[in-house]
Amino acid sequence: MATVSALAISAPSFAQDAGLQTVAEPQRQYDIDIGLGAVMQPRYAASDSYILTPFPIINVGRFFVPGLGQVADGRKRQGVFFFPSFGFVGERSASDDRDLTGTRDVDWALELGLGAGYRTENWRVFGELRQGINGHTGQVGQLGFDAIFYPTDRIEFSAGPRAGFAFGDYMDTYFGVTAAEAAASGGRLAQYDPDSGFTSLGLSARASYDLTDRARFHLQGGYDRLIGDAADSPIAKVGDENQFFIGAGVSYRFSFDLFR
Repeated sequence: MATVSALAISAPSFAQDAGLQTVAEPQRQYDIDIGLGAVMQPRYAASDSYILTPFPIINVGRFFVPGLGQVADGRKRQGVFFFPSFGFVGERSASDDRDLTGTRDVDWALELGLGAGYRTENWRVFGELRQGINGHTGQVGQLGFDAIFYPTDRIEFSAGPRAGFAFGDYMDTYFGVTAAEAAASGGRLAQYDPDSGFTSLGLSARASYDLTDRARFHLQGGYDRLIGDAADSPIAKVGDENQFFIGAGVSYRFSFDLFR
């Protein structure tokens, strides 16, 4: 299964209060939207088959770090912001697809990291980097730019390009083919040792609708084209270099203080 990014949905999102509250609430140190959705995405990286899977929604609006202060503030319309970044890659098995015949099974992986960017009222630019745990121990991330629109006071729409990159064990795990795997594939896969670098270029779009002052509905879709050593992988050659996804979900905003 391909990566499911909890922020995503992967790009940072900043909720607009949209005048839905009749009485202004005091600002809390943390505003975090937590929810659940479902996404249709490739079964694994470079797969030509798709699977519907659940994914978590975690959007950080405000985030406080002792000693640094308010490092993220979604109520500000301009400035530098920081955010935690999460990802999850499901297990991959040779039994998932005949294209994987001969490859070793790969356990699930959790990815934890940080992101940073700069935003104004109508655009944002950001980058994020995550460290893999369990299924792979490499580093993975992306760079992105979004144009932001507000068609109504309850709707926020953003869209823009993405560039994905990966290093070390991530590339070996999901795009590499060892000599033993090549032999076990019966000649379908050639031995391949990929290098680190950019793995994809694509587009992502997202629409969020305020159901109430705290509950939001999210719809997101995107397209990635594998490039570089990821596209040259024998796994991509027998699969698909074009990767699509579409997902939807609902989140609820929790506001609280920890350091007062």
